[in-house]
Amino acid sequence: MLRGMTSELAPLNSPELYIRQKRELAEFFGFETRNKYAISTPDRREVFYAAEQRSGILGMLAMYFLGHWRSFDIAFFDGARQEAFRAHHPFRFFFQRLEVFTGGRMVGAIQQRFSILTKRFDVLDANGNVMFEMKSGLFKLWTFPFFRGEQQVGVIEKKWSGVFNEMFTDKDNFRIGFSDPGLTMDHRMLMLAAAVFVDLQYFERKAQG
Repeated sequence: MLRGMTSELAPLNSPELYIRQKRELAEFFGFETRNKYAISTPDRREVFYAAEQRSGILGMLAMYFLGHWRSFDIAFFDGARQEAFRAHHPFRFFFQRLEVFTGGRMVGAIQQRFSILTKRFDVLDANGNVMFEMKSGLFKLWTFPFFRGEQQVGVIEKKWSGVFNEMFTDKDNFRIGFSDPGLTMDHRMLMLAAAVFVDLQYFERKAQG
Protein backbone atom coordinates (compact mmCIF):
# COMPACT_ATOMS: atom_id res chain seq x y z
CA MET A 1 0.00 0.00 0.00
CA LEU A 2 1.41 3.38 -1.01
CA ARG A 3 1.41 6.08 1.60
CA GLY A 4 0.41 9.72 1.15
CA MET A 5 2.39 12.22 -0.89
CA THR A 6 3.66 14.51 1.84
CA SER A 7 6.47 13.43 4.15
CA GLU A 8 7.98 10.62 2.11
CA LEU A 9 8.32 12.81 -1.01
CA ALA A 10 9.55 15.94 0.80
CA PRO A 11 13.25 15.28 -0.10
CA LEU A 12 12.32 15.91 -3.74
CA ASN A 13 12.27 19.60 -2.81
CA SER A 14 16.07 19.50 -2.63
CA PRO A 15 17.72 21.58 -5.41
CA GLU A 16 19.66 18.49 -6.47
CA LEU A 17 19.82 14.75 -5.83
CA TYR A 18 22.54 12.19 -6.41
CA ILE A 19 21.88 8.65 -7.61
CA ARG A 20 24.41 5.91 -6.95
CA GLN A 21 23.89 2.46 -8.38
CA LYS A 22 24.36 -0.27 -5.78
CA ARG A 23 26.99 -2.70 -7.02
CA GLU A 24 27.04 -6.40 -6.14
CA LEU A 25 30.00 -8.77 -6.14
CA ALA A 26 28.62 -10.82 -9.04
CA GLU A 27 29.03 -7.83 -11.37
CA PHE A 28 32.81 -8.14 -11.11
CA PHE A 29 32.49 -11.54 -12.82
CA GLY A 30 30.22 -10.38 -15.64
CA PHE A 31 26.83 -11.33 -14.17
CA GLU A 32 23.91 -8.90 -14.26
CA THR A 33 22.05 -8.51 -10.99
CA ARG A 34 18.84 -6.71 -10.05
CA ASN A 35 19.24 -2.96 -10.55
CA LYS A 36 19.28 -1.03 -7.26
CA TYR A 37 19.99 2.63 -6.54
CA ALA A 38 20.67 4.78 -3.48
CA ILE A 39 19.43 8.37 -3.84
CA SER A 40 20.94 11.07 -1.67
CA THR A 41 20.87 14.82 -1.04
CA PRO A 42 24.05 16.90 -1.49
CA ASP A 43 24.92 16.38 2.20
CA ARG A 44 25.03 12.59 1.50
CA ARG A 45 21.82 11.87 3.38
CA GLU A 46 20.14 8.88 1.75
CA VAL A 47 16.50 9.81 1.17
CA PHE A 48 15.28 7.27 -1.39
CA TYR A 49 16.11 3.75 -2.44
CA ALA A 50 15.04 2.37 -5.82
CA ALA A 51 15.03 -1.29 -6.86
CA GLU A 52 13.92 -3.24 -9.88
CA GLN A 53 11.09 -5.61 -9.04
CA ARG A 54 11.88 -8.90 -10.76
CA SER A 55 9.83 -12.10 -10.81
CA GLY A 56 12.30 -14.95 -10.24
CA ILE A 57 14.07 -16.84 -12.99
CA LEU A 58 11.82 -15.43 -15.72
CA GLY A 59 12.83 -11.90 -14.78
CA MET A 60 16.51 -12.82 -14.87
CA LEU A 61 16.15 -14.46 -18.30
CA ALA A 62 14.29 -11.41 -19.59
CA MET A 63 17.18 -9.18 -18.48
CA TYR A 64 19.76 -11.35 -20.27
CA PHE A 65 17.87 -11.93 -23.50
CA LEU A 66 15.69 -8.82 -23.86
CA GLY A 67 17.81 -6.19 -22.09
CA HIS A 68 16.19 -2.76 -21.84
CA TRP A 69 13.31 -3.87 -24.11
CA ARG A 70 11.89 -6.06 -21.32
CA SER A 71 8.93 -5.20 -19.16
CA PHE A 72 9.92 -4.25 -15.60
CA ASP A 73 8.93 -2.17 -12.58
CA ILE A 74 11.16 0.09 -10.50
CA ALA A 75 9.89 0.82 -6.97
CA PHE A 76 11.10 3.96 -5.18
CA PHE A 77 11.17 3.70 -1.38
CA ASP A 78 11.57 6.48 1.17
CA GLY A 79 14.09 6.48 4.02
CA ALA A 80 11.82 4.20 6.07
CA ARG A 81 11.72 1.73 3.14
CA GLN A 82 8.04 2.45 2.48
CA GLU A 83 7.09 2.60 -1.19
CA ALA A 84 6.66 6.22 -2.27
CA PHE A 85 6.08 5.76 -6.00
CA ARG A 86 6.65 3.27 -8.79
CA ALA A 87 7.68 3.31 -12.45
CA HIS A 88 6.54 0.74 -15.00
CA HIS A 89 8.30 -0.02 -18.28
CA PRO A 90 6.11 -1.94 -20.76
CA PHE A 91 7.72 -4.34 -23.25
CA ARG A 92 8.74 -2.45 -26.38
CA PHE A 93 11.27 -2.92 -29.17
CA PHE A 94 11.00 0.71 -30.30
CA PHE A 95 10.31 4.08 -28.66
CA GLN A 96 10.78 3.06 -25.04
CA ARG A 97 8.38 4.36 -22.39
CA LEU A 98 8.38 4.64 -18.60
CA GLU A 99 5.12 5.31 -16.74
CA VAL A 100 5.13 6.71 -13.18
CA PHE A 101 2.44 6.07 -10.55
CA THR A 102 1.86 7.03 -6.93
CA GLY A 103 -1.02 6.23 -4.60
CA GLY A 104 -2.94 4.53 -7.42
CA ARG A 105 -2.67 7.69 -9.54
CA MET A 106 -0.74 8.02 -12.80
CA VAL A 107 1.74 10.88 -12.51
CA GLY A 108 2.91 10.87 -16.13
CA ALA A 109 5.37 9.18 -18.46
CA ILE A 110 8.74 9.52 -20.15
CA GLN A 111 8.33 8.70 -23.85
CA GLN A 112 11.23 8.17 -26.27
CA ARG A 113 10.92 10.02 -29.58
CA PHE A 114 12.54 9.47 -32.97
CA SER A 115 15.90 11.20 -33.27
CA ILE A 116 18.94 10.51 -35.42
CA LEU A 117 21.83 12.35 -33.77
CA THR A 118 20.50 12.92 -30.26
CA LYS A 119 18.65 10.95 -27.57
CA ARG A 120 15.25 12.59 -27.20
CA PHE A 121 12.36 12.01 -24.79
CA ASP A 122 9.11 13.80 -24.01
CA VAL A 123 8.00 14.11 -20.39
CA LEU A 124 4.21 13.75 -20.40
CA ASP A 125 1.54 14.46 -17.82
CA ALA A 126 -1.17 11.92 -16.95
CA ASN A 127 -3.26 13.07 -19.93
CA GLY A 128 -0.43 12.63 -22.44
CA ASN A 129 0.36 16.35 -22.77
CA VAL A 130 4.03 17.26 -23.23
CA MET A 131 5.39 19.19 -20.23
CA PHE A 132 9.12 19.01 -20.94
CA GLU A 133 11.55 17.71 -23.52
CA MET A 134 14.62 15.80 -22.38
CA LYS A 135 17.49 15.28 -24.82
CA SER A 136 21.23 14.78 -24.92
CA GLY A 137 23.32 17.00 -27.18
CA LEU A 138 25.53 15.60 -29.93
CA PHE A 139 28.71 16.36 -27.99
CA LYS A 140 27.31 15.90 -24.46
CA LEU A 141 26.17 12.30 -24.53
CA TRP A 142 26.21 11.97 -20.72
CA THR A 143 24.10 15.09 -20.08
CA PHE A 144 20.30 15.15 -20.39
CA PRO A 145 18.76 18.61 -19.80
CA PHE A 146 15.01 19.16 -19.45
CA PHE A 147 13.48 22.03 -21.43
CA ARG A 148 10.12 23.76 -21.24
CA GLY A 149 10.18 25.54 -24.56
CA GLU A 150 13.56 27.30 -24.63
CA GLN A 151 13.95 27.37 -20.84
CA GLN A 152 16.05 24.71 -19.12
CA VAL A 153 14.25 23.58 -15.96
CA GLY A 154 16.49 20.71 -14.86
CA VAL A 155 19.28 18.36 -15.89
CA ILE A 156 20.51 14.79 -15.46
CA GLU A 157 24.29 14.37 -15.55
CA LYS A 158 26.16 11.09 -15.48
CA LYS A 159 29.20 11.40 -13.23
CA TRP A 160 32.48 9.60 -13.86
CA SER A 161 32.70 6.46 -11.69
CA GLY A 162 36.36 5.56 -12.23
CA VAL A 163 38.09 3.47 -14.90
CA PHE A 164 37.41 0.07 -13.33
CA ASN A 165 33.74 0.75 -12.67
CA GLU A 166 33.13 2.31 -16.10
CA MET A 167 34.71 -0.63 -17.95
CA PHE A 168 33.58 -3.65 -15.99
CA THR A 169 30.52 -2.95 -13.87
CA ASP A 170 27.15 -1.23 -14.02
CA LYS A 171 28.03 1.08 -11.12
CA ASP A 172 26.77 4.40 -12.46
CA ASN A 173 26.40 7.71 -10.67
CA PHE A 174 24.07 10.52 -11.67
CA ARG A 175 23.25 14.04 -10.53
CA ILE A 176 19.78 15.56 -10.98
CA GLY A 177 19.55 19.34 -10.80
CA PHE A 178 16.16 21.00 -10.35
CA SER A 179 16.81 24.53 -11.64
CA ASP A 180 13.23 25.83 -11.81
CA PRO A 181 11.79 26.58 -8.34
CA GLY A 182 8.29 26.27 -9.80
CA LEU A 183 8.64 22.53 -10.44
CA THR A 184 5.88 20.53 -8.77
CA MET A 185 6.28 17.28 -6.88
CA ASP A 186 4.96 15.42 -9.95
CA HIS A 187 7.59 17.07 -12.15
CA ARG A 188 10.35 16.05 -9.73
CA MET A 189 9.09 12.47 -9.47
CA LEU A 190 9.17 12.19 -13.26
CA MET A 191 12.68 13.65 -13.44
CA LEU A 192 13.97 11.24 -10.80
CA ALA A 193 12.39 8.30 -12.63
CA ALA A 194 13.89 9.62 -15.88
CA ALA A 195 17.40 9.44 -14.40
CA VAL A 196 16.98 5.74 -13.61
CA PHE A 197 15.42 5.27 -17.06
CA VAL A 198 18.48 6.84 -18.71
CA ASP A 199 20.76 4.43 -16.85
CA LEU A 200 18.72 1.39 -17.86
CA GLN A 201 18.50 2.53 -21.48
CA TYR A 202 22.10 3.50 -22.15
CA PHE A 203 24.47 2.29 -19.41
CA GLU A 204 23.08 -0.99 -18.05
CA ARG A 205 24.81 -3.52 -20.29
CA LYS A 206 28.52 -2.95 -19.53
CA ALA A 207 28.86 -5.97 -17.24
CA GLN A 208 27.78 -8.34 -19.98
CA GLY A 209 30.12 -6.72 -22.50
